[in-house]
Amino acid sequence: MCEVFAGQDPGRYRAVNRSVRIGGHSTSIQLEAAFWVLIDEIAASQNFSTSRFLSTLYDEALEINGSVSNFASLLRTSCLIYLMSKAQNPGTPQEFHIIAAE
Repeated sequence: MCEVFAGQDPGRYRAVNRSVRIGGHSTSIQLEAAFWVLIDEIAASQNFSTSRFLSTLYDEALEINGSVSNFASLLRTSCLIYLMSKAQNPGTPQEFHIIAAE
């Protein structure tokens, strides 16, 4: 069983930093490469650039929760929600309603 996980390409869990602009401030987010692949996919499914998706997600989380204490963790768990939803509804376009701040 562990061979499936242990034998994966090390590039998938390599740390990747991306510089983004969130809330008018430049910042750097470090996630494993596999998470960036999913975040790019989620953003595309919303017809957003990755940068706009991240900024919109941050703004909405801030509005809903009052603060965002660990944005990288929020992104990782968002990827899990996305994958779990895809697993429950294979072949169905995912509908994640993002409220775009215009």
